[in-house]
Amino acid sequence: MAGPVLGAADSEAAYAKINLALHVRKRLPNGYHELETIFAFLDRGDVVSVQPGKGLNLKIGGPFANGLSCTDNLVIDAARRLAEVSGIAAGARLHLDKRLPVASGIGGGSADAAATLRLLNRFWGLDHSLDRLAEIARPLGADVPACVLSETCSGAGIGQDLTAIPDAGLGRYSVLLVNPMVPVSTADIFAAWDGLDRGGLVAGDILSIAENGRNDLQAPAVAMVPMLTVLLRLLEDCEPVMARMSGSGATCFALFETLAEAQKAQDHCLQAMDGAWAMIGSFR
Repeated sequence: MAGPVLGAADSEAAYAKINLALHVRKRLPNGYHELETIFAFLDRGDVVSVQPGKGLNLKIGGPFANGLSCTDNLVIDAARRLAEVSGIAAGARLHLDKRLPVASGIGGGSADAAATLRLLNRFWGLDHSLDRLAEIARPLGADVPACVLSETCSGAGIGQDLTAIPDAGLGRYSVLLVNPMVPVSTADIFAAWDGLDRGGLVAGDILSIAENGRNDLQAPAVAMVPMLTVLLRLLEDCEPVMARMSGSGATCFALFETLAEAQKAQDHCLQAMDGAWAMIGSFR
């Protein structure tokens, strides 16, 4: 899959997100969960583009556009939120090129909303900082502020209390994403979490934190989608630096020292899992 066109004045990449570790600590009365996570972002994903227009409207294309609503969509929600907070009545004709699977644990709608905020901030000449956009994004969803920043960071609270991790040292790795094309409900996965607090993230360099961490949603996801066990075993067969499920699934990722190793692992997984989706990228 080709990467998004970056740097164009009328388009913005919605970078794929992975959770290097995801520790669920407790359920909160408001229905959310308190967690600790490490967000990291790849250099490719969906693409949101914009043209001048009256009002706010959205069209969706791309390989994963089927079934998505152009009105009940976080892209439109983000555009309305930014216009309201900024006190403007500007319009925009938005287009979402949906290249990532839906409901797959790699950002998806959250990344699309975040890209929309960055794009319209520039397009409308609002000049909000990324930190301000992340603050504006908070009501749009737990992962949207992190996706606004799209840089390696830790997340606490419901994932919106962010701390940047500069010089994370992840750039040398190639990242393979594989999804068995079984959509999973984030709400269902969180509901199936067993409620046990297995502790927070440990201190150390970013890779040590990730390797010594876990994804507490992986066990309930595997129970709902047994083929994830097969997928994770296929990835481990290829001797990655590490392999794990991202978010609430069903996408799994593996880190490799070289692009050639990632490509070999991709071939291995796609040959063994008919109909699976895969993408190779680099960390931002």
